[in-house]
Amino acid sequence: MEGGSSQNFVPPSAGFDKSRVLDVRPLRSLMPVFPAASQAPSFPGMPPFGNTPNGFPPFYPFGLPSSYQASPDLNSEMRTPTGPMPAPIRSYRAPTSSGADDFPEDSNGDGYFDPHVGSSSSRKKTTKASSSRKKTKKNGDGDSLTNNGSGVTFVSAMSSFQIEDGNRELVNYVLMNFDALRRRICQIEDNKESKTGVIKRADLKAGGIVMSKKVRTNMRRRVGVIPGVEIGDIFFFRMEMCAVGLHAPSMAGIDYMTGNGDGDKDPVALSIVSSGGYDDEAEASDVLIYSGQGGNSNSKDKDREVADQKLERGNLALQRSLHHGNEVRVIRGVKDDVSSTIKIYVYDGLYKVHESWTERGKAGCNIFKYKLLRVPGQPPAFAVWQAIRKWKDGFSSRAGLVLQDLTSGTEPVPVSLVNEVDNEKALVSFTYFPTLKYTKSFSLMPPSFGCNCRSACQPGDTNCSCIQKNGGDFPYTSNGILVSRKQLLHECGPTCPCTPNCKNRVSQTGVKLRLEVFKTKDRGWGLRSWDSIRAGAFICEYAGEVIDEAKLKQKEDGGENDEYIFDTGRDYESFKWSYEPGLIEESPNDVEDYNIPYRLIISAKNVGNVGRFINHSCSPNVFWQPVVYEHNNQSFVHIAFYAIGHIPPMTELTYDYGSSSSNEAGSNSGPNRKNKCLCGSSKCRGYFG
Repeated sequence: MEGGSSQNFVPPSAGFDKSRVLDVRPLRSLMPVFPAASQAPSFPGMPPFGNTPNGFPPFYPFGLPSSYQASPDLNSEMRTPTGPMPAPIRSYRAPTSSGADDFPEDSNGDGYFDPHVGSSSSRKKTTKASSSRKKTKKNGDGDSLTNNGSGVTFVSAMSSFQIEDGNRELVNYVLMNFDALRRRICQIEDNKESKTGVIKRADLKAGGIVMSKKVRTNMRRRVGVIPGVEIGDIFFFRMEMCAVGLHAPSMAGIDYMTGNGDGDKDPVALSIVSSGGYDDEAEASDVLIYSGQGGNSNSKDKDREVADQKLERGNLALQRSLHHGNEVRVIRGVKDDVSSTIKIYVYDGLYKVHESWTERGKAGCNIFKYKLLRVPGQPPAFAVWQAIRKWKDGFSSRAGLVLQDLTSGTEPVPVSLVNEVDNEKALVSFTYFPTLKYTKSFSLMPPSFGCNCRSACQPGDTNCSCIQKNGGDFPYTSNGILVSRKQLLHECGPTCPCTPNCKNRVSQTGVKLRLEVFKTKDRGWGLRSWDSIRAGAFICEYAGEVIDEAKLKQKEDGGENDEYIFDTGRDYESFKWSYEPGLIEESPNDVEDYNIPYRLIISAKNVGNVGRFINHSCSPNVFWQPVVYEHNNQSFVHIAFYAIGHIPPMTELTYDYGSSSSNEAGSNSGPNRKNKCLCGSSKCRGYFG
């Protein structure tokens, strides 16, 4: 996959004098040249001539603290003479106005601030709107993004050093907090949308909050590797890349900075995003033909004047990176196969600019073209996506394929069986069953009478009894993503009159991801996905036969080795996954400790689904959540698996098996036997079970 192909290389136009590009001297200024205030475009509320966009905090790259007098150098490392850039002085409250919350297309190609009108009149209206909502809050229909009088504040636990330079743990911490907050804001906005029909960008609001609240890392600008960000990492939002320092501009495709020391004034490129906005060519896994920015961008504004691209800002930085030979981080945008409207950003590692030229684009203007070659020796990332696409389209067969669908059509999506390790061609015999089998009555919960919704349950419907059972909030976002962990999550069941496609039935609709069971090198069979999985997405439930404690003890005393036991009575490592209420000034609500009405023990040895193949890890990427819904006129608890964070394709899925409370003595035999852990995590406990 990591060859040296250049078959997609586009040669320069015939007769073109490349010296016009290669010999251009750099701009004398170290930063983008903005017009004078009198010549500024009609964006009175925008920096550097005005205030930040209405409703957004002055985090980088929107501005510097008020203690700075000079205009900010947008290309320089964000450091003060004594340390990292301090946080903005003014306090921040999440935006609540119904004004423009979306970032529009980048009108000038620099991406360091967005042409977002925020006039003084609009700010006054926002203040009034916020006031009216606070009054409404007293009547029980308030905006949870405003201060509700709880007095809860959030203080970042990250030091100035951690904000400036990160590591893997810090990157995961930032991304988890960002997406948890985004999900909560999305939940609030979904409630409003059901009444107003207005859709807002929860990702931009969440990004503004985490940046202003210092939940960010790797803010020191640098060439090359970003500490804690690994090749193959995926991002569903540009703001995620901003928060971890991978790519600073919220929109622009080229991130750059000026050199330091020895009077070097050349701007150099730090990272680029190839997202299909221009005529980029990204068919080869190790070659990228990248189009410059500006001029005739792929704007939605059809009346916009077509112009040649200029050798300035990002374009000049890429040109100088060609001469300097510095490494450039490349992020590739790909379409999500699960939802065609979603774009996923894949960090593909380090590239070098190999060649540049200009050519005439589709609109008739001259555009800059840059050929970038991937630095050898890096693990595959975009190449994995290309291979999966070929498998799905039937252009190539999956190496090591044993079975196309081991579920025999039981699941909505086939689950393949793959072995690239040895010659084993079959699994130990078991009956595939997609849910739980209760062999006796375990219904210790009162029967649920369901909701009264005649169509699909709607977020914000205070009359929906299923929503009330979940604390008054719809537990999922509009696209089926779990918002936060619950002590017990209630879904609509067969007795509910709402439609089968109700979005409060997420865990009951079977497997939707393209999964494969594969042979691992040292831990038997495992499970992974061809599709990318976003944080909070449902993966599968743990299916099998429900047994009681007496049956479990009988198995253990008899020496039966049942490796497919799931037991809610085990001790599990606690972890924080839900959002921090203080980030949006809410009072603490749900406790993330589960409150299951009875001990649930499931054996998937003889009967089960794909959940039986998920291996243990002390640093898992999947967690389990108890879900209750009615079937056969009784309410039963099920175990559903959800993604902790974004999971790239072909990444093994793991969860924490926990440990028996009787294993404290460290027994390695009998009913208290421990299993040696081979997860390889830096936090490995050495055993499980």
